[in-house]
Amino acid sequence: MFSSSDVRDAMPVERQAALTLRAPGRLHLGFLDPGGSLGRRFGSLGLVIDGFETEVELRPSPSERVSASGPAEQAEIERAARSLHLLQRHSGRGEPLHLRLVRVLPVHAGFGSGTNLALAIGRAFARWHGLEVSTPLLAQWLGRGLRSGIGIAGFDHGGLLVDGGPGTDGTAAPILSRIALPETWRVLVVQDSSHQGLSGAAERNAIATLPSLPSARAAEICHQVLMRVLPGAATADFAPFAAGISRVQQLLGEHFAPAQGDRAYSSAAVGRLVEWIGQHRDAAQGTGRGAAIGQSSWGPTGFAILPSQEIADAVVDAARAAQVIAPSLTLRIVSGRNTGASVIDHRLTSHTPHPADTPPARGFESGRTTAVLPSPRFHGTSLHPAHVHAGPPDESVRHQHGGRRRLPDGRAVLRCRSRRHPGPDAGHHFFARSE
Repeated sequence: MFSSSDVRDAMPVERQAALTLRAPGRLHLGFLDPGGSLGRRFGSLGLVIDGFETEVELRPSPSERVSASGPAEQAEIERAARSLHLLQRHSGRGEPLHLRLVRVLPVHAGFGSGTNLALAIGRAFARWHGLEVSTPLLAQWLGRGLRSGIGIAGFDHGGLLVDGGPGTDGTAAPILSRIALPETWRVLVVQDSSHQGLSGAAERNAIATLPSLPSARAAEICHQVLMRVLPGAATADFAPFAAGISRVQQLLGEHFAPAQGDRAYSSAAVGRLVEWIGQHRDAAQGTGRGAAIGQSSWGPTGFAILPSQEIADAVVDAARAAQVIAPSLTLRIVSGRNTGASVIDHRLTSHTPHPADTPPARGFESGRTTAVLPSPRFHGTSLHPAHVHAGPPDESVRHQHGGRRRLPDGRAVLRCRSRRHPGPDAGHHFFARSE
């Protein structure tokens, strides 16, 4: 007769426990000094957002395998396989794995899909093997973050970010500021399915052939960021934030227009709508500061950051009524995301993330809090070890209550307790302590 452990050991390798990693997308809101007028090039402003995610799974496999859940993911298999091979080469860990692409970001659309996918695979691989590798080092292994550090820092921390541009020796761009975007603010994301932004060799050629941004304009961009955008976000003062973002985007749109068909927006349809939103909000406010508008990276994705969900809904309704939404456009209202990537490791025996991992979720107490539950009905119950995870609350986490459970290393999972949190996922989140 098989014991439960015998049954588990006899299961096919492909059905054994997996690790799931989810990483949020970002909007690139602009370079500070793409020409390097003071000797250091680029520098970036960016925002991590909810609603757009990469999700990957790793599990053991008798032979190396990369699979996909749909057509968009299928198109990224070759790139994912290259990342996996680079990780194996740099780490010396060549055990076969099954990497599954569950969800990917829209490619060449301004969400940072390439860096996001590479880092998602890299962090999942490092976590699987217990490697203490920082995200900047993973990016270096995978050839990412050559111009901007927003995707790297956003992967770990979320929020509104400013970096100082990469070092002349190729080191990752240092993060100069990270501010949590106010919870009530919303981002209207405008996508164009008929267009793709520049990437790869075309992007490098465009940057190389454009004239340098005049130092006076780079100085104005930095002035807007330092004295309008960042203080506005830090104090939830929307008007100066919106004015600063819109002015930065205007300056950069004029600079990059020669590489975008002499337009500030690579998609004419996106540009018409986003500019209409800016004018509509300015008329409603009478201040010229009613929306922060622009294009993410090379587009075609545009955005309008607005001060509330109610206003965002009203803007979309007004745009529909004015018939300024082209058939190729998709509109989506999302929040800023102030946390980074999350991991659910179903093999896990200890759920405290190591220092290079995504920072602890709100309320996470290093060394003793080992689980997050989003449902009050599990208060006072215990968890199955396979369902214990560290990271932001997630609707997909399964729960089990019943008798006291022991982890494989002998620690016991004790009853949960609750703590109320502020934030976009406000409410009671429930934590289990371990001995």
